[in-house]
Amino acid sequence: MLGARGGWQALRRCASLPRAQRAVRLRVREALRAQEPAGGVKVQGWVRSVRSQKEVLFLHINDGSSLENLQVVADPSLENRDLTFGSAVEVQGKLVKSPHRMQDMELKAETIHVVGSCDTWSFPLKMKERHPLEYIRQFPHLRCRSNTLSSLLRIRSEATAAIHSFFQDNGYVHIHTPIITSNDCEGAGELFQIETSHEARESAEKTHFFNVPAFLTVSGQLHLEVMAGAFTHVFTFGPTFRAENSQSRRHLAEFYMVEAELSFTESLQDIMQVMEDLFKTATNTVLSKCPHDVGLFHKYIAPAQKTKDRLEQMLKNKFVTISYNEAVEILKQASQTFTFKPEWGCDLRTEHEKYLVKHCGEVPVFVINYPYNLKPFYMRDNEDEPQHTVAAVDLLVPGIGELCGGSLREERLPFLESRLQRLGLADAYQWYLDLRKFGSVPHGGFGMGFERYLQCILGADNIKDVIPFPRFSHSCLL
Repeated sequence: MLGARGGWQALRRCASLPRAQRAVRLRVREALRAQEPAGGVKVQGWVRSVRSQKEVLFLHINDGSSLENLQVVADPSLENRDLTFGSAVEVQGKLVKSPHRMQDMELKAETIHVVGSCDTWSFPLKMKERHPLEYIRQFPHLRCRSNTLSSLLRIRSEATAAIHSFFQDNGYVHIHTPIITSNDCEGAGELFQIETSHEARESAEKTHFFNVPAFLTVSGQLHLEVMAGAFTHVFTFGPTFRAENSQSRRHLAEFYMVEAELSFTESLQDIMQVMEDLFKTATNTVLSKCPHDVGLFHKYIAPAQKTKDRLEQMLKNKFVTISYNEAVEILKQASQTFTFKPEWGCDLRTEHEKYLVKHCGEVPVFVINYPYNLKPFYMRDNEDEPQHTVAAVDLLVPGIGELCGGSLREERLPFLESRLQRLGLADAYQWYLDLRKFGSVPHGGFGMGFERYLQCILGADNIKDVIPFPRFSHSCLL
C-alpha cells in the first residue's frame, strides 16, 4: 500500500486498465512513501545525479515534491548522451524495495525518456556541489533548482496553507484587499505611486488615471476595517509594497503581509492572543509537514544561531508582555552601548528590539502602550495623561526584532474627529469617520510580515533569501 493517498488510488485504478495504459504517474514524494512494491509506475522530474557502472546505471531524480531524491536503477543499455545532470526525464518501471539504508523504495527502470536535455558545461549549478547562497543569488531564474531554494518554496507553500487554515478554523472570512489604492494607510511606510506611461511623459499637466493619486498598497488594514463593520472576524494575506530606498538585509520593496481585524473586542490581550496562537499553530504545522526542509536550513544555513533550539523554546513558553515604559527603562539600564540612545518618546530601533528579546530570555516579547505621538491616527487613545499612550502592541522575536504590529482601533467618533482635524486629514478620511457613525463597535487588529516570519523560523540572516525572486537582479530582471 502507498502512504500517499493520491498515489495509492492511482495504483488501484491501474489494475483495471489494459496493459499498455498501466503506467501511473507518481510524484517523487509519493514513490518514496510507498510501503509495498508496485508495477506500472511513471515518474517525471530532473536528474540530480548520474552514476554509470559496468552492470548498472544509477540516477537520482527530483520533481520538487520532496527534498529527498528518488533513486532509479537501470540497465546500462538505457543510458544515452542526453542523460545528464539537470536533464528532464520520464522514467517508467517498477517500484521495488531498496537495499539502500537511506530510503525504502527505488524505481527499477524499464524505459527512460529524456524530455529536455541540459548542457552541463554551461549550467551554473554543478552536480554534488553545495553552492553558497552568495553564488546562487547570481542566478535568480535558476536558483529554485538548488536544494536550499526548493526547500524554501515548499516551506513557503506549507506556511501559507497553515496560515489560511488557522484563520478559517477560527471563523475568519478571507478578504481580497486592493493592491492599487488611493489609501496611504497613514504612517505605514513610503509609497510607490501608480502612473501610466503617458502620465509619466506628460508630468507637466498631470491627469491621474483614477482621477486621484493611486499607490501600490502598503497595508490592507483600512480596507479590512471596512469589512469589520459587517463581519466580526476578517483577514487578508497578500502582497504589500514599501518604497524605502534600502538595500539592507532587512528590507524588501515587495513582501507579503498577513493582516486580521477582530470586532467586538475591547482588550489588547485578545489581539495578542491571536498573534501568539497564529505563530505557534502555523509553525507547528510547518515543522510537521516539512521536517527535512526546515532541517536543511537549521543545519546548513544558520547552524551557529541554534535556530532549532530557539524555536522549541518559543513554541513551548508563553510569550512575555512588557510596557513601552518598562522597555525604555530596561534599555537605559543596559550595559550594552546602542547606536541610537533609548529615550522615552522615541521609537524602538532593531538593536533595541533584539536586546529586549535577549533580556527576556530569548522568547517572543509583546511591547504594549506606545506614546500617542509615535503612532498613526487610528490607534485607540488610552487617556492616561500625562504620559498619553495608545493601545498599540509590537511582537518582538529572537533574531529579527519586530514581527507583528497591531492595536485597538479608535472607535469613538469625537476622539477620531479631533485627531484627524489636528492632522489636517478630516476631509481625506471622511469615509473612515462614517464607519464610526453607523454601528461602530470596539475592534482591533494586527499585521505580520510573512518573510520576517520565515526568517524567524528558519534562521535566515538575509530576508532576500526567503523570497522566490530577488527583485532587479543585475543578471535577470524578473
